[in-house]
Amino acid sequence: MTTNEKTTKSAMPKKNDLILVGGAGGFIGGALVRYFHDKGFTRIRAVDKKPLPHWYQCTPGVEGLCMDLSDEANCRVAVRDAVEVYNLAADMGGMGFIERFRIECLRSILINTHLIEAAYRAGVQRYFFSSSACAYNVKLQDDPNCRALKESDAYPAFSERGYGWEKLLSEMFCQEYWAERGLRTAIARFHNVYGPWGTWDGGREKAPAAICRKVIEAKNSGQKKIVIWGDGKQTRSFMYIDDCTKGIDMIMHSDQLIATPINLGTSELVSINDLVSIVENIGGIKLKRKYDLDAPRGVAGRNSDNTFIKQMLDWEPDTPLRKGLKVTYNWIAQQYEARKAGLNTVRDIF
Repeated sequence: MTTNEKTTKSAMPKKNDLILVGGAGGFIGGALVRYFHDKGFTRIRAVDKKPLPHWYQCTPGVEGLCMDLSDEANCRVAVRDAVEVYNLAADMGGMGFIERFRIECLRSILINTHLIEAAYRAGVQRYFFSSSACAYNVKLQDDPNCRALKESDAYPAFSERGYGWEKLLSEMFCQEYWAERGLRTAIARFHNVYGPWGTWDGGREKAPAAICRKVIEAKNSGQKKIVIWGDGKQTRSFMYIDDCTKGIDMIMHSDQLIATPINLGTSELVSINDLVSIVENIGGIKLKRKYDLDAPRGVAGRNSDNTFIKQMLDWEPDTPLRKGLKVTYNWIAQQYEARKAGLNTVRDIF
């Protein structure tokens, strides 16, 4: 393929075809269910192991099932009559969770192993796997001024222990199911997804939500200080949730990207210190910073090289960080006030 050729789109599923979303009670899965619902799909099966009242979003008119997809029998039930399967189910969270609970992260391999086999046996046409930038070689991420990671940088393999290795091995399953059995698979490596209707407290939240909450708490308490994990010099790119759901749809339905891992993230690199400054500006406050050098901090630097996705889809995630953070901050502020008033919130149900 030349750099001027664009990917061929495959036929989209019919509006009355059954779509299965695993991990639909979570942040990205819940957003993806709503995305397809808003596009007019009438048969969506949403599955998560959390009880339905604990889901981040419950979209009206969607079939919601409480099942653990690490169980093979549950996977066979979940995929019945499905035309497309989206696997966003995983036991994961922010860096604090990933570094502390590696066994839980590794056990997510059971979800993909059982779900992709059940999908193949059920005659599913397309299967999506949500991978992560944690699959990349960590030796390429030991400098805050790192170069952006391109898809080939996953090998030679040296992924983050636990979560990263689970993602890399699950990618291999998807590639082999296409090569050996002809199941069309899609693989997107997410780079730090954030936005409203996600975890913002309790230990599983990621940096944007955690910093928004800390700024809101500082304003509310009158104590104008914030604790930052690490030295604040770590760098990342952060992708807004609407870009993520759109990208999943485009990648899934690209015939040129079958069984081909691809970055899904922004290339807007920012340090954690700068991230705090942006949120402070949104909140209208300036805080004294304390750095916890013993806290989990992850790799020193990570950014998404979007050369390949622009070549293949003529698109890349492009919501400016400040714009997405403002929406996220306002939503978390509403959640925070609701919790103070004794109402149910996303954080309270965990």
